[in-house]
Amino acid sequence: MLIVLAAFVIGAIVAPMVMRLGRRGYMYLSLIPALSFGYLLTLVPAVMDGDFPGGRFAWVPQLNLVLTFRIDHLAWVMSLIVTGVGAAVLFYCARYFSASAQGMGRFAGIFMAFAGAMAGLVTTDNTLALYLFWELTSVFSFLLIGFNYDKRSSRRAAMQAFIVTTAGGLAMLVGIMVLGVIPGGSFAISELVASAHAGQLGVAAIAAESTPSVVVSTAVALVLVGAMAKSAIVPFHFWLPAAMAAPTPTSAYLHAAAMVKAGVYLVARLAPGFSDEPVWRYMIVAGGVGTMLIGGYRALKQYDLKLVLAFGTVSQLGLIMLMVGYGTPAMLLAGLGMLVAHAMFKSTLFLAVGQVDWATGTRDLRQLSGVGRKIPMTAAAAAVAGMSMAGLPGFAGFVAKEAALHALIGGDLIATATWVAIAAGSVLTVAYTLRFWWGAFAAKPGVEETEVSRRSWIMTGPVLVLASGSLVFGLGAHLLDAVFAPHARQLPGEPGHLVAWPGLGLPFVVTLVILTLGVGLFAGRARIEPFISREFPVAAETAYHRMILGLDSLSGRATALTQRGSLPAYLSMIFTFTALAVLAAVALGDWTPRLPVRPYDSVAQAVVAALTILAAVLGARARQRLKAVLLMGISGYGVALIYELYGAPDLALTQVLVDTMTLVVFILVLRRLPQYFSHRPLRGSRWWRLAVAAGFGAMTALLGVVAAGARVHAPIAIDFHDEAYVYGYGKNIVNVTLVDIRAWDTFGEISVVVACAIGISSLLFIRDRGGRTDRFRNLRTPATSVAGQIVRSTHDLGGPTWRRVRARAIESSVTAPGRNRRWLEGSDQLPFWRRSVIVEVGTRLIFHTILAVSLFFLFAGHNAPGGGFAGGLLAGIALVLRYVAGGRYELGATVPLHPGHLMGTGLSIAGLAALIPVALGGTILQSAKIEFVTWGFGDVKIATAIFFDIGVYLVVVGLVLDILRSLGAEIDRHGEIEGFEDEEVEIRPSADSRREMTDAEQARAFDDVVSAPPTLHTGSEPGTRQEPQASPSRPGEVDPKTGLTTVAIDPATTSTLIMIDEEADK
Repeated sequence: MLIVLAAFVIGAIVAPMVMRLGRRGYMYLSLIPALSFGYLLTLVPAVMDGDFPGGRFAWVPQLNLVLTFRIDHLAWVMSLIVTGVGAAVLFYCARYFSASAQGMGRFAGIFMAFAGAMAGLVTTDNTLALYLFWELTSVFSFLLIGFNYDKRSSRRAAMQAFIVTTAGGLAMLVGIMVLGVIPGGSFAISELVASAHAGQLGVAAIAAESTPSVVVSTAVALVLVGAMAKSAIVPFHFWLPAAMAAPTPTSAYLHAAAMVKAGVYLVARLAPGFSDEPVWRYMIVAGGVGTMLIGGYRALKQYDLKLVLAFGTVSQLGLIMLMVGYGTPAMLLAGLGMLVAHAMFKSTLFLAVGQVDWATGTRDLRQLSGVGRKIPMTAAAAAVAGMSMAGLPGFAGFVAKEAALHALIGGDLIATATWVAIAAGSVLTVAYTLRFWWGAFAAKPGVEETEVSRRSWIMTGPVLVLASGSLVFGLGAHLLDAVFAPHARQLPGEPGHLVAWPGLGLPFVVTLVILTLGVGLFAGRARIEPFISREFPVAAETAYHRMILGLDSLSGRATALTQRGSLPAYLSMIFTFTALAVLAAVALGDWTPRLPVRPYDSVAQAVVAALTILAAVLGARARQRLKAVLLMGISGYGVALIYELYGAPDLALTQVLVDTMTLVVFILVLRRLPQYFSHRPLRGSRWWRLAVAAGFGAMTALLGVVAAGARVHAPIAIDFHDEAYVYGYGKNIVNVTLVDIRAWDTFGEISVVVACAIGISSLLFIRDRGGRTDRFRNLRTPATSVAGQIVRSTHDLGGPTWRRVRARAIESSVTAPGRNRRWLEGSDQLPFWRRSVIVEVGTRLIFHTILAVSLFFLFAGHNAPGGGFAGGLLAGIALVLRYVAGGRYELGATVPLHPGHLMGTGLSIAGLAALIPVALGGTILQSAKIEFVTWGFGDVKIATAIFFDIGVYLVVVGLVLDILRSLGAEIDRHGEIEGFEDEEVEIRPSADSRREMTDAEQARAFDDVVSAPPTLHTGSEPGTRQEPQASPSRPGEVDPKTGLTTVAIDPATTSTLIMIDEEADK
């Protein structure tokens, strides 16, 4: 079965590429479910012999999440429905959608993913895996129903279906967890059903440890809520008719053969074990009968053909749920037969409606007339499916319904009431079946004959194939009986049978009465329409919308009360509640201190702790922002020193690096904030915050003491060192814990970091789609070189055309050799007063050394202090130095990469490092040891966890780069725009095209400077504001305005390089 699921996963991935071939891509994709259908047919001997094929894959064994598959009789038939109907619908899509339709790759990919999830749902033997596939079908159905997301009705229907089915799924998850952990319970479906059937569920060896029956009943009820929500059973039925906003192929698959059958399948799977629970019988009978009658009644009121089928589907689902959950083997067998029959006739009818709509442009039965004569094959197929749905002899629907009547007639009071309700619902079914076929295909007097504009055998073929199933399983009912009888016999009682002709008797008489009354109800539709057009005073959909509006109103009031826009208020609420809850638990609980508490182990620890506390207190009292940040930094470094004094160098190193980056972030933000905190003498609030801080700190300390003293078993630290080396192949316990023992946590954390970093940085500044760090883009002029020269540029549409190579050529002619060396690429874009030669030279000298040390931390961190996190932070500090020394252009020149690409690459590497062990036969995130001998180093041992650590390293470097880009470079750019007042200089974006220019061209351009007199471009381009510009000075002349001497001119960029006249300064 894993092969089948893998095929669907691959199909979902390649579907967008396949659909580039056009609509025929659907035909190619239909081969995947078709071949899967063929593979399942080859399993007939094994399934019928009871040798059920299966498979097992331990995904998260610690959580009992094991992908166990077991293809028994019920799972096999459901898999055939999922794959067979899926192949037919995909083939049908090749003509249903127009050749110019948008989003076909998306639709095909989601459809394949849904089919794979549905196949996994009906074959898994693990309840947690079932829930996983259950929710995947909800997600994919949301995307399929909302495929036309530009329409409000589609979006609303998708959200409504998702909320209802997901809410039911959450209730079901609670029930699954309870049934899995109670005595006798299990997360394996087969074991759980067997335990419940034997009466061992909830029963422990010691009577006092047994689970109360009310707990079991509640868990069963919660599971049924999930099943009923999925299968649109009252009161959750309203989402299915609204979902008809989806494309017709989606309705034919999800709402006839796949998704809505998930709840019915679960009830049929659990019925042998839980049908004797009183809550089961009440919920199934009440929900099934109510759904059957309400759906049939509503179907008679509809004029849209899809809505007629939609409410008919609701009615039929109620009938099937009633049958499979009734609790007797005969009814279960009849329900399983109806499940197959419904999949055949309802998918046929939905596809027929799609073809009618495709050919005529309408689904309104009041506007259709004479369509059956123009597409007779489709009309005939719809007639066959309709006769099966109405329960005419010779068809699959008749077989199942007749078996149900045989099982109920002559029974007790509940059985009698049930068959009467089935008969009433069947009368409505006959009536709306005739209404559907008459409305879609019959010629109506007084209605103009409908024009059929197009026909296609590609659409007619799947309709005929699916319609033939209603006839095949009607005449060959013994085939269904042979397959489903073993599953039905798990229930105690008289077994029933599925036969094509059950003989004359009272059940057949009831069937004749049903057919007669149904035909009469349809014939008298004109008289009863005024009565059925009335709406019920209470509607489930109205209650749903009122509930949603009430939740919106409640959330708005709660938000207004709690989300005041004040960070101190938020922290006060969180800290106060947490502190009170913990302190109350300690005060009311039975706790006595078991550990002796001492203030410190050495005088050095006490001194460092005192300084740390003092720095924190002074930081809280400081009114100058920078002073407060620096004092916070001292406090953080004090904590790192305490770690070191307690013998935790790895934690100390990480704390130092984290605190350094925190200081950088604070300082970057402080540049745009006032120098001092606002003076608000709120004495009461300040004392309240002080009390909250003190209380929370005391609570944290007390909680640590309580947690340490509550230990009753030997601490894991005793064996942690040895196991870290044996299983993780490393001596640094902290690093081995992060990348091996608790690698799942680390992977989740870096995923959150990537998501938050990208989201927050995009909210801070959005400039362009690339979001790149400036790499000599948007150059600001005038700019200065190391020696203080100024580069001026004229204004044109292309923006400043300054070129670094030309500037170097110009600078080479300055009469101050050795004083104009460029230490950093972007430093000459900084204002002269912001530059420091010492910082630039120092950064240039130690930058690569810091990077080398960061790589050492990365590769040596498995056995020594360091690791990917510490190494990434150190590399980030190197980038901070480069940015501080050279500005935003230097940052772009240093790392001309998008931070998101770095973080995404790191996350991908970490993910591959987690999955590769699985491909090699191991478990996810399992580490291995690689040993080899090299010349000069001798024996080399490398743990494969290093690749996961490399991913962490890249994520951290990308995070730091993102911080520098958003809080550093972009703040700089905005500050330049806001604070630049020189009217003669404009900031315009220009592409960095330096690489496109060769050294030869630049050399020739500079040679022209020497041989030709300078000229200036004084013309203005359309749309460009031309500012008056003074004529440039010739070399050696003094500018009367600035007192500066011109030393060289570059006419290719119309830039003049001038230097300060040292003689004039004297």
